[in-house]
Amino acid sequence: MHLSKSTKPYDCVTASYLLNFLILHEGLLKSCFKSSLSMNAFQPDMDVSADPVEKNTLAVTKYLLKSLEEEVLHAEKSLLEAAASFPMYGRLHCITGALHRLPLMNMTLAAEWKEMVEKLIRLSYKISDVVSPVVQSSSPEGLIPMDTDFDTSERLQSILLEIQPCDTNDYFTEAKVLKEPCRLESVDETAESSCFEMKGEKQQTCDVTAQMVLVCCWRSMKEISLLLGKLCQLLPLQTLLGSDALITVEQVKGIGDYFKHHLLKSRHRGAFELAYAGFVKLTEVLSRCNNESLHKLPEQWLYNVLEEIKTQDPSSKLCATRRSAGIPFYIQALLASEPKKGKTGLLKITMKELIDLAAPSNVPSSTIPQVHALNILRALFRDNRLGENIIPYVADGVRAAILGFTSSVWAVRNSSTLLFSTLITRIFGVKRGKDENSKKNRMTGREFFTRFPDLYQFLLSQLELVASTVDGKTGELKLHPSLFLLLLILSKLYPSPMDGTCSALSMAPFVPLILRCGHSPVYRSRDLAGRALVAFVMTNLVPQAVSSLMVGLPDSTDPCIQQNAVHGTLLQVFYLLRSYLDSRHKANSDFEHDMTKIITCVEAKLWLAKRQNPCLVTRATYLDILVLLNNYLGKSKVKGTEFLMFLEKIRTVVSNSELATGDYHSTAVPGLAQYLQSLTKLFISVYLLTADSGIPSSHSVAKEKGADSCLSVAQLLCSDFCEVRLSVLDATLKWLSQVNSKHGEEGEKRLLCLLSGLEEMLLRVALKEKQPECFCKVLEALYCMDFHNVLPKIEVTINMNPRDFLQWVMDISDTSESIEIQSVSLKLASKLLIHLVQNGQEDMKRLIKEWVDLVTSCCGDEQETDLRLAAAEVLVSVTPIFLISQKLFLGLPDTILLWKCIVQLLQSEEQIIRDTVAGVIRLAQSQENILRKTELEYCVVNAEMALDLTFSILCKMLQQWQQTDAGIAILLEWLLEKEDLEELETTVMVGNAYLFDKGQVNFWAEELKKTQQLKKHLLLLMPVVHTSPWSQQKLHRLARIASDQAKLVTRRLRELPPTPEFSKTGEFTKLFIQNEKISVCLQILSLLGVWNDASLEQEKFERPASDGLHHA
Repeated sequence: MHLSKSTKPYDCVTASYLLNFLILHEGLLKSCFKSSLSMNAFQPDMDVSADPVEKNTLAVTKYLLKSLEEEVLHAEKSLLEAAASFPMYGRLHCITGALHRLPLMNMTLAAEWKEMVEKLIRLSYKISDVVSPVVQSSSPEGLIPMDTDFDTSERLQSILLEIQPCDTNDYFTEAKVLKEPCRLESVDETAESSCFEMKGEKQQTCDVTAQMVLVCCWRSMKEISLLLGKLCQLLPLQTLLGSDALITVEQVKGIGDYFKHHLLKSRHRGAFELAYAGFVKLTEVLSRCNNESLHKLPEQWLYNVLEEIKTQDPSSKLCATRRSAGIPFYIQALLASEPKKGKTGLLKITMKELIDLAAPSNVPSSTIPQVHALNILRALFRDNRLGENIIPYVADGVRAAILGFTSSVWAVRNSSTLLFSTLITRIFGVKRGKDENSKKNRMTGREFFTRFPDLYQFLLSQLELVASTVDGKTGELKLHPSLFLLLLILSKLYPSPMDGTCSALSMAPFVPLILRCGHSPVYRSRDLAGRALVAFVMTNLVPQAVSSLMVGLPDSTDPCIQQNAVHGTLLQVFYLLRSYLDSRHKANSDFEHDMTKIITCVEAKLWLAKRQNPCLVTRATYLDILVLLNNYLGKSKVKGTEFLMFLEKIRTVVSNSELATGDYHSTAVPGLAQYLQSLTKLFISVYLLTADSGIPSSHSVAKEKGADSCLSVAQLLCSDFCEVRLSVLDATLKWLSQVNSKHGEEGEKRLLCLLSGLEEMLLRVALKEKQPECFCKVLEALYCMDFHNVLPKIEVTINMNPRDFLQWVMDISDTSESIEIQSVSLKLASKLLIHLVQNGQEDMKRLIKEWVDLVTSCCGDEQETDLRLAAAEVLVSVTPIFLISQKLFLGLPDTILLWKCIVQLLQSEEQIIRDTVAGVIRLAQSQENILRKTELEYCVVNAEMALDLTFSILCKMLQQWQQTDAGIAILLEWLLEKEDLEELETTVMVGNAYLFDKGQVNFWAEELKKTQQLKKHLLLLMPVVHTSPWSQQKLHRLARIASDQAKLVTRRLRELPPTPEFSKTGEFTKLFIQNEKISVCLQILSLLGVWNDASLEQEKFERPASDGLHHA
C-alpha cells in the first residue's frame, strides 16, 4: 500500500503485481485483520460462501477506494500537495490491476460489486474534474494551476512572479520547496488507521515542479481511462440489461460521453492518447454487444462528431491546434472497433466526408474543418489496424494533400505537409536507412500507377500546371507550391522493364514536363526533377536522351545563358548516366558504341567545366559527370584512341583548374565549396586511373606520375577548404585500406606510388588541422600506416621524438571533446606504444602509466559507447604483448588493472562491447592451444561465459609470472575499493524533484556473480600461494581495512528501516553487495592465515541476514 501511493510510476506497477499475488491467498483478510490494517475495510467473515479470490479482490478494492477518496480531498484542496504526496494514479492503477482477478462467470457478491462499480465511476469523474484543468489547458506542459487554498495560492504567486522576468523554462525542472510541511489531516480515527503508510512523513517538505504536477494530472487521467475501459471490458455483456447488472446502460453511455468530452477537449498528448486506449476497450465491447441501443452508440457518436466538425460553429471547443489534439484519436477508436471482414460502412462514410472537407474551398469559414479533416486523415492513414481497407482512399488523400499545399492559410499547408509525409510512408514503406533515395523505399512507375490509377491523370495535369510557371521567358520568379511535392513522388519511382507495354499508363507524357521542371530557380527542385526523370526514360533510350540533352546545352559564344536551365539539364544527364552505368544493360553489344556517342556529346560541351563558365555550380555538376565517365573508362580498360584523347582533355581540365594554379575565388562566391569538392573528386579519379592502368600521358602534370601526383595530393591536403581536405583524406584512407588488403599484387605498387611521401605531409597537417572531422581523418590515416615508415620521419618533419609524439596523441585523447577523435587517438596511441615497447624504446615507464590510466578512464560505464568500444579493441590488440606474455612489460599492478578493464567491459550493457572484448579470451585460449600443440588453434568464446574464463586465465598468468602473493593482494583490493561508504545514503527520497531519475547507469552488470566467480578462482589458487614478508604486511593492512568496512556496513544495514524484500532501497542493495565482497575478502584472508577464524565468525554473526536478496 505504501508503494501504491509513491510518486515513482514504476512503484505503483510493483504494488499492483504484489496485490494480485496476495489476492490469490485465502488467508489475506485474516492476516490484515490480525495486524489491524483496516478493521472497517477488511471483514474476514464477510461471506463465508464467497469465492476467496472474489472476496479478497472486493476487500482490496474497497481499501484502495477509501484511500483514494482521501487523496482526492487533498487534490481538491491543493494539486501541488497531491503531486508531491498524494498522486492518486497509483491507487487507480492498483484497482485496475485487481479487477483482472475478478471471476466474472461465478460472482457471489454481485450487490457489493454493483455498489463498488458505481462508486468507482463516480470517483473517476470526480478525479477527472480535478485534473482536467491542467491537461485541457492550451499549454499544459508548464502549467501550475491556481489552487483554492489561500496560502497555497500565495506561494504559487511567488513562484510565478519569480520565473516571469527571465521568461525561461527553468521552473519546469527545478524544484520549488513548499516550506510548510505536508500534513495528513485525518477527519476521524478510521481515516487515520487506513492511511498507516503516512507515518513518518509529517515533517516531509514537498519539492514540487511543474513537471510533477503535470505528470500527476496526466497519469491520473490515464488511469481513469484505463479503469473505465476495464470496467466496460470485464463485466459480462449478458447482464447489462438485467436487474442484477453491475453496470447500467446509462452508466455505459455516461462513460462514452466522458471519453468524448476528454478526447475532444484535452490538449496534452499523453492524456488523450491514453484516454484513447480506454475508449478503444469501450468501443470493442459495444461492437460485440447484442443490445441494439448500445451497439449503435459508436455510429451515433461518429455522426455527431463529424457533424460538429462540419458545422463550423465559432463557439465550438474543438482544438484546431496541436494537430487537432484528441479528435483524430476519437474517430480512430470508433472506426477501429468496426469488424474488418464486414462492409466497413462507417469507414466509407467517414472517408467520404473527410475527403470532401479536406478539398480546397473559397469559403473562409471552411478553414478549420479542412484542418481537422487533414489531421484526421493523417491519423487514419497511419493506423495499421485499418489494414488494406484504407488503401482505396490513398489516391484521394494524395490529391487532398497536394491541393491543400496551395492554400494561402498556413495551418492548412502545415496539415497538408504532415498528411503528405504520412502517405509517402504508407505508399513506399518506412525508411530503412539514411539514404533518402534507396530502392528499398521505391517502386516502379508501372506498379505505382497500376495500384493508384486515379493519380496518373491527376499528377499529369498538376505537373502541366506547375511546368507552365517554371520556364517562363520573362525571367520573372514564379514558385508553384506543389512543385516539390509532385517531384518528390515522381523521384520515388524507377524504371520498369515493362515500361511502354501499356499505352494507357505510358510514361512518355511526363518526360517533357519533368524536363521543364528542371529549369526551376530552386536548387532542390532541379535535383528532384533530375532524379524523377530516370523513372520515365527506358534504359535503352538513355543514350539518346543524354545526347539530346547535351546537344541542347548552350555554347560558350551564346549571348544569354540561363544557368538554372543549364544546371537542371546537367543534373538530368548526371542521374540518367549514373543509372545507365549501374544497370545490367552493359552486356548489350551496342553499349560501347552508345558510350562513345555520349562521350562525344559531353566532350563537345567541355567548356562548361572550364573557367569560361562563370557559374561554379554548373561547373561542379559537369565535373561530376566527368567523374562518372572517367571511372567507367578506368573499370572497362578501354584502349581506343578517342577514349585516350578524352582522358587527356579531362587531365587538362584538372591541370588548368584552381587546384593546380592556386588562384581561388573569394569564399563568398556561391558554389565554390561544391565546385572544389567536385574538382577534387575528379583529380582523385584521374590519378587513381593513371596509377592503376598505367595509361600514358603527354601532359606535364602527369609526366612523372609518382612524384607529381603525390605532390598534388600533398598540396590538396594543405588546401584552405575543409571540403577539399576531407575528400583527399577519404581517398587516402581508401587507398591505405586497399594497400593493407593486397599482398604482393601489382596494384599495391601503384597505390604505394600515390602514397609515398604522404607520411611527412600527414604529420604536418596533424599539427595544424583545426577542423574536427578532417583532424579525425588525419589521425585515422596515421593509424592505418606502417609505423616503420612513419616514426623515422617524425623527428625530421615535426621536431618530435617518438615519445613526445606518443605524449601528444595521448593528450589529444584525454582533452578532446569529440568522441570520434578520442576513439581514434586512443587506438593510435596504443598502436604506437606497442611498437615502441617491442622495439626496445627506453624511458617509457611514465608514458606507460599514463596510457594505462587513459585506457582505464575510457572503460567507465559513464563513457560513450563508441569510446568504450575503442577501448575494447585496444585491449584485444595489446593482449599478446601486455596481458598474456611471459614477460611483464607493464608491471603487475598496471597489468592487472588492464585485466580489471576487461572484466568491466565484459559486464557492459552493450552486446557489441561484450563481444569485442571477449576477443581477449579468444586470443589467450588460442595461444594456449598453440603452446599445447593442439589441432584447434582458434576457439569461439561466448561473451556471457568469458567472465569466468577471464579470472581463470588471470590466475594462470599469475602463476606463470610467479606473482601469486602480490596478485592476490591486488585482487582483494578490487573487493574493497568501492566508493566511500560514509557517503551512502540510508534513506530514499521518494518525493524528490528527479521524477524520472534512473539511478544506476549499468543494469547489465552483476556484482554478486562477479564476486562469486572471483572467489572460486582465488580458492583454486590458494594451494600454490607462498606469501612473502612484504605481502604479509600488505595483507594485514587489507585485513584491517576489511574489518573496519565490515563494521561500518553492519552499522549502516542496522540503521535502515525494516522493509519487505520487494521494497528494499538502492542503498540497501549497495550495502548488501559490499557486505558480500567484504565477506569474500575476509574468507580469503583467513585461508591465508592473516585473519583468524574467530574474528571471521564474529563478523558473520554481527552481519544481519539478507538471504532474500542473495537468492533473488
